[in-house]
Amino acid sequence: MTTTLGDLHLLVFPFPAQGHLIPLLDLAHYLSLRQPRLSLTVVVTPANVPLLHHFLAATPSASPLVLPISSPSSLAPGVEHVRLLPSPSSFAALIRALSSLRPALLSWARSCPLPPSAIISDFFLGWTHYLAADIGVPRVVFYSSGAFGVSALDFLWHHMPSASTPSSPVPLDSLPSAPVFPYSHLPAIFRRYIAGESDWEFARESFLANSASWGGAINTFDALEGDYLAHLRRSYGHDRIWAVGPIHTTGAPGNRGGRSSIPAEEVLPWLDSCPPRSVVYICFGSQYVPTSAQGATIAAALETSGVRFVWAIGAGVVPEGFVGEKGMVILGWAPQAAILRHDAVASFVTHCGWNSVLEATAAGVVMLAWPMEAEQFVNACLLVEGARVAVRVGYGTAEGMPAAEKLAQALADSVAEGGEWSEVKLRAAELRRRAAEAVAEGGSSYRDFEEFVEQVAELGKKATK
Repeated sequence: MTTTLGDLHLLVFPFPAQGHLIPLLDLAHYLSLRQPRLSLTVVVTPANVPLLHHFLAATPSASPLVLPISSPSSLAPGVEHVRLLPSPSSFAALIRALSSLRPALLSWARSCPLPPSAIISDFFLGWTHYLAADIGVPRVVFYSSGAFGVSALDFLWHHMPSASTPSSPVPLDSLPSAPVFPYSHLPAIFRRYIAGESDWEFARESFLANSASWGGAINTFDALEGDYLAHLRRSYGHDRIWAVGPIHTTGAPGNRGGRSSIPAEEVLPWLDSCPPRSVVYICFGSQYVPTSAQGATIAAALETSGVRFVWAIGAGVVPEGFVGEKGMVILGWAPQAAILRHDAVASFVTHCGWNSVLEATAAGVVMLAWPMEAEQFVNACLLVEGARVAVRVGYGTAEGMPAAEKLAQALADSVAEGGEWSEVKLRAAELRRRAAEAVAEGGSSYRDFEEFVEQVAELGKKATK
């Protein structure tokens, strides 16, 4: 059923980091498929325009609104000419820099022949709630993190706990199951605020604005995070919180996030040559760069275990002299979703970034959790203690570095038949089934997406009256 309640124009504002930008663009694409009379305007900085080419080619109703930002001193010089975010430590500075676009966006909206009916923006851009109020339209928050991570961050911003040592326990006692984390495992953006780093006061105010926005779409599904979705709806005081995931990437595997030493079309044929469930995939995401010590540990574990592998990593991390005869090392961007869905892949050594979590869940592979920063420790807790589809192999950098011999054993166990990992593999397969059910017709995410489409379409109908 297609809802056509009038011309609808949405302003889409992603945060310029791969893990934020790509899923929001995919959501916008699916919205365009459901709304034939929908037009989309996507805010983008000049250097990031090439990253929209795939999306714009697949979404004829979309067009870019290219706006440059100034470079604050806390960002690298000329950041408006740098593709994507320089580093996670620059998040707060970039949030403030992007907020400087507010006057230009307001002027554009007021002069637009078909003014926007709503704004859909990343949850790192909470200040757009006030932009939406200036324009006189609702704002929908897109959460590229999971409901547990969002709930944890909301709790921290409102309760502001502190700690005397990095190991001090911090209970999140109003959340389901009242989880407790060491202070050093709390989301990094909160700890940077507590440390008094520049621009984080503005960032905190921006995050707090999310709960005041009209509605929110979260890239998750009920079988994985139902308790936390219910918690957010209670906390925000309304039901306009829609679980719309796992959001699948659009189109064939390709260069959607950066350069790669091995083209995507060469990776899958190599996997075709491997036996089913025999390969370990290793990747720590697009933002985190492993240390040389971590790279050396992984390389030693791969050599000791003798497993087949695909290792996606940044240049300079793989130790000199590492051969890896039974695997493939990809320097740069990898077609991760396609790799994880391949029948040859059995397990995934991951930092537990949310997009990686969902892609692994949808593929039914076991995760070897090695959280590093951001909200990854929260995600690892969900996977290891909650869904029990992952095994913790390490955490952080120096303090949680696994011994190469123990990591090698975990790699070998993850691809072996039978053994103590059997139950974990069965639960991962079951969660894969439930993720597929969620997005299939009649499933929980399908129904939420339908309701989301209908309510957004109603906004267009009201805007034309």
